[in-house]
Amino acid sequence: MDLWFTELHTPDVKLSIKVDRQIYTGRSEFQRIDVFESKEFGRFLVLDGYMMLTERDEFIYHEMMTHVPMAVHPKVRNVLVIGGGDGGVVRELCRYDTIERIDLCEIDELVVEVCKAHLPSTACRLEDDRVEVHYEDGLRYIRRFENAYDLIIVDSTDPFGPGEGLFTREFYGNCFKALREDGIMVNQHESPFYENDAVAMQRAHKRIVESFPISRVFQAHIPTYPSGHWLFGFASKRYHPVQDLDAAAWNLRGLGCRYYNTKLHVGAFALPSYVEELLREVE
Repeated sequence: MDLWFTELHTPDVKLSIKVDRQIYTGRSEFQRIDVFESKEFGRFLVLDGYMMLTERDEFIYHEMMTHVPMAVHPKVRNVLVIGGGDGGVVRELCRYDTIERIDLCEIDELVVEVCKAHLPSTACRLEDDRVEVHYEDGLRYIRRFENAYDLIIVDSTDPFGPGEGLFTREFYGNCFKALREDGIMVNQHESPFYENDAVAMQRAHKRIVESFPISRVFQAHIPTYPSGHWLFGFASKRYHPVQDLDAAAWNLRGLGCRYYNTKLHVGAFALPSYVEELLREVE
């Protein structure tokens, strides 16, 4: 008998992946956690029935969340990652020897433990000496800080359940306060394609625009996310994501990413017309 994992993207659209076996299932205080193994996408993490990452395509998401701001900001020393319990963003950040401290604020300790045990390709740098993990609600955690971070990466789940508070006006305002005078915030910005996702994207964008003087959106193709077309937000107090890109300096690092490069960086901010129209409606 064939075993398939199926995720509804809309009431009329679903994604199905043939599964070889279920590696883990459990329930934390916050959500159900599953890890499956498949031939096509390798192991993949599912929270409350929604796919968070697969071994096959996670590098796209994590590289774009991390290297876009790192190629713009010249002096990132202290970073806060909110969410991101799988460790993928931390893994990419740890490739920079100039970063001195990485705080990871994850609400669900079990997510981290499951990923350490079953997804070591993403969780492999969580034990780095520069990383400190805080098991706390990100909305509550960020309130305590002012002028503390050069970069905040909001690697949240979708805007419901445990991640709902990370899409509020209060949260983005507190991120602004917690950043230094030239700080950058990057967040996952949902998909613009399906109607419900587009509404959530617009809502988040409107609140970020109200909080930051510079706010732009960029994109990537992630096959297992709804529609495959995924957006990210870039918000800053000082730096423009394209005009202030230092491609030469970033390329000298020789990091050798699988998806990100500085030519793609520029192109990722060139959005389709329908996405630009959705953004203009709320700006």
